[in-house]
Amino acid sequence: MDYHFEFTQCRKYPLSPTPTPEDLLVFYVPDREAWQSTCERLIENGFVRVTSSNPYWDVSGRTFEDLDGYRIVLQNAPWSS
Repeated sequence: MDYHFEFTQCRKYPLSPTPTPEDLLVFYVPDREAWQSTCERLIENGFVRVTSSNPYWDVSGRTFEDLDGYRIVLQNAPWSS
């Protein structure tokens, strides 16, 4: 299954980013090698690894922050509902 995220902006009514530590985009990556490789690519592309405000995400994952202060979690586990 493919996914597509698109981030847009409006030049006529620009907004300043106002993220909080709980604004998270979470990706579940069950394969350890794929997870590690993705973590490394985030660092190479300017993301900064940070401690999550919720300790749950640091047990099996890593949290990264972009230049605007928004956070991505890469969870090394399969998704379960």
